[in-house]
Amino acid sequence: MSQWQDRFANWFHQTFDDMWFRTIIGPAQTKGAVQGCDEFAREGWKADLERRKRFTREQRERKRAAQS
Repeated sequence: MSQWQDRFANWFHQTFDDMWFRTIIGPAQTKGAVQGCDEFAREGWKADLERRKRFTREQRERKRAAQS
């Protein structure tokens, strides 16, 4: 029984903790997202966000190409 509870607890935390975190932080956006930082930090954050969006677009394109 203990192993089942441990596995269930791990699954629960991996699933819902992440979902909870994503719900709290909200959607990705750049307007007003980084407050009180210097310009260099804001530009780095925006560049990172763009890299993540590009990766997502590339993943979608690969998925569409595989389905064709």
